[in-house]
Amino acid sequence: MEVIHWCWVVVGVVMGWCWYKSIKNKAKEEGSGVPRGNPGWPVIGETIDFIASGWSSRPVSFMEKRKSRYGKVFKTNILGKPVIVSTDPEVNKVVLQNIGNIFIPAYPQTITEILGESSILQMNGSLQKRVHALLGGFLRSPQLKARITRDIERYVKLTLDSWKDQHIVYVQDEVRKITFDVLVRVLVSITPGEDLNFMKREFAEVIKGLICLPIKFPGTRLYKSLKAKERLLKLVRRIVEERKAAMDRGDHETLKGPPNDAVDVLLRDTGDSAETSRLSLDFISSNMIEMMIPGEETLPTAMTLAVKFLSDCPVALNQLMEENMELKKGKALSGEDYAWTDYMCLPFTQNVINETLRMANIINAVWRKAVKDVKIKDYLIPKGWGVMASFISIHMDEENYEDPYQFNPWRWEAASVNNNNSYTPFGGGQRLCPGLELSKLEISIFLHHLVTTYRWVAKTDDVVHFPTVKMRKKLPITVTPLPPL
Repeated sequence: MEVIHWCWVVVGVVMGWCWYKSIKNKAKEEGSGVPRGNPGWPVIGETIDFIASGWSSRPVSFMEKRKSRYGKVFKTNILGKPVIVSTDPEVNKVVLQNIGNIFIPAYPQTITEILGESSILQMNGSLQKRVHALLGGFLRSPQLKARITRDIERYVKLTLDSWKDQHIVYVQDEVRKITFDVLVRVLVSITPGEDLNFMKREFAEVIKGLICLPIKFPGTRLYKSLKAKERLLKLVRRIVEERKAAMDRGDHETLKGPPNDAVDVLLRDTGDSAETSRLSLDFISSNMIEMMIPGEETLPTAMTLAVKFLSDCPVALNQLMEENMELKKGKALSGEDYAWTDYMCLPFTQNVINETLRMANIINAVWRKAVKDVKIKDYLIPKGWGVMASFISIHMDEENYEDPYQFNPWRWEAASVNNNNSYTPFGGGQRLCPGLELSKLEISIFLHHLVTTYRWVAKTDDVVHFPTVKMRKKLPITVTPLPPL
């Protein structure tokens, strides 16, 4: 009994000391301009509340509660680290635009372990700008869009054709068949077969460990994911080495024309000075794996939620179908093939995509760390503190969007909505997603062929926001084929 008594005494002393230090630090921070807020409990801070909001039907509740108390920028403690949370569009813009000299990426340990030190997500400075420019130029190129449009159409049609024989279609699983295959083709030119099947299995294991407990013992989730990455890296490294050897021999067909995939782009780059040498094969191989994430997670989720939101808004679905039917009839009469510009020039379809991305909040925030004291507006962010620029708070704020929880594609007809700092589904600044145009093209093609091929009825399902955004039941639907034109 005495041992238990003294244990409680020690616990009380420790907690009392932590409370005293927090009060002392709070007074010091408030006098220096650090945003107001609550550090929460010792060690764990407000982590439990933060995670609990992600499991709820209103994941932005953590931000809303504190914003009402402390303002749009506040301090907290998440995962044992002090964090400044910004729900202010102007502050977020500064954070996104100042990478390297003021802020550096700072992500959970499991993400950095799995993606590695040379990850595009983690790199800074001239190397980040160089790789971003190379990949962005390739992914935005009209040549790639023209070629990849045919590939996307083929994968979409094959997948949709298989639905007519299924009693229940699970949209979340089905669209992943499209997006992963397309993206792997863009990255490393792998076509359906044994290698692609292996890649799908292993990558599914890799991605499970991005958000988990940071424990690497055999049998743990992180350990399994790291082993899967090792196996996947061997395959990708072999592909990159074979491509490099072919280029060195001068017999690779893409040497005479535009790059065929992302591997070509990075292998061809020789650097523009003595300080920028060729990218290593290990660097290229590892980052090809990282760039597969949109095909497995973000893009399938966006497509699935588009179907969900349209199912809940029949008026929007009917207008979308009318717009796309008009395009389909025009192509049938002319006998012409679709061009990528045909899909991107459908105004209401683009409005539906913009509204889906706003409400989906698949990337709900970015994490940074201040490398020195910095003042933005009237807020001081101390050196070494984390900064979370929240996108979801801004996208779901009624100051920025009227009735933010209402799916309303028509709001995007106003020019003011399309030109503000309150819409950041693809990030911003130097790290704006280089594949954003390609992502919108793929969603446009999917929606076009879906609404001109089927009518559907969605079963009741809920959106889960933690650890990643997805449908709880994978969005089951029943489909009815439309009569041919």
